[in-house]
Amino acid sequence: MSQRIFVLLAFLCFLGCNTDTKPKGLPIIIDADTANEVDDLFALVRAIEEPSFNLLGITSAQFHTSPLASDNTVLESQKINEDIIRLMDRADIPLPMGSKDPLRSVTESQRSEASDFIVKYAHDHTPDDPLHVVILGSCTNVASAILQDPSIIPNLSVHYLGFWHEPATNVYNKKEFNSGNDTLAVNFLLDVEGLAFDVMTATTSQHLVFKKEVVDKNLKGKGGIFDYLVDRWDAYERWWTKEDPEKLEWIMWDVAIVEALIHPELTTKELFSTPPENTQREIGVFTKIDVPQMELNFWDSLSNL
Repeated sequence: MSQRIFVLLAFLCFLGCNTDTKPKGLPIIIDADTANEVDDLFALVRAIEEPSFNLLGITSAQFHTSPLASDNTVLESQKINEDIIRLMDRADIPLPMGSKDPLRSVTESQRSEASDFIVKYAHDHTPDDPLHVVILGSCTNVASAILQDPSIIPNLSVHYLGFWHEPATNVYNKKEFNSGNDTLAVNFLLDVEGLAFDVMTATTSQHLVFKKEVVDKNLKGKGGIFDYLVDRWDAYERWWTKEDPEKLEWIMWDVAIVEALIHPELTTKELFSTPPENTQREIGVFTKIDVPQMELNFWDSLSNL
């Protein structure tokens, strides 16, 4: 009898030792300048409870060029990230803080908790199973991670929300807010040969617009993270335009890139050569998105919270 028990235990151990315990889902780190605007918050809430994501962490990013900027914008982003995690009861998600300053040169990393975090997790991945890093603001933290340890390049797949692009002529315009908060970093990433780099441009994402009446209908008065999103919309003053002073609509730039990762079938992504001033290589550029379906998916996802 004892021999049979031994054989049974050995068999069970074999089964246990060969069970794949690796978390399922797309391995993702989101790098966000959350305090800069409103759409970052909506994008993070969408991503946090997405079952197809293995959200490894949310890193905070600086946005020093804003006229509303404090002396430490990354700390502002960090505080809102902490609020979101607390309100969604997701203390299991790490929140490493990023650099408070942009790159000083393309040879010097602005090392931070965020860049160290990206390097660490990149080494857990391979070119066949890359770490996906989603940049919702400045490129400082991701560029710094690569400058710290270029060996991670093949293990990364970077998804960036930034600059303007005309697909018909392949003309780029980097005079855009995210790109302007670290011009050295965004050009550095464009120049890195072998780096998988996709861009949800401002040209494409600008079409995803939420209406305030819909936001209030779905969120207002429900407490917690829901009213937090409503309050952010109500309180934030848009400094870049005098149009729509009552803030009846808001462009959800960052939601577009998160939805594109969740539902690539709702997008058209094409390969384009990088700008002429950068290392010539091909990058992916999202040229079209299914706006109605993306918004529908967003509200459906929040109904499950």
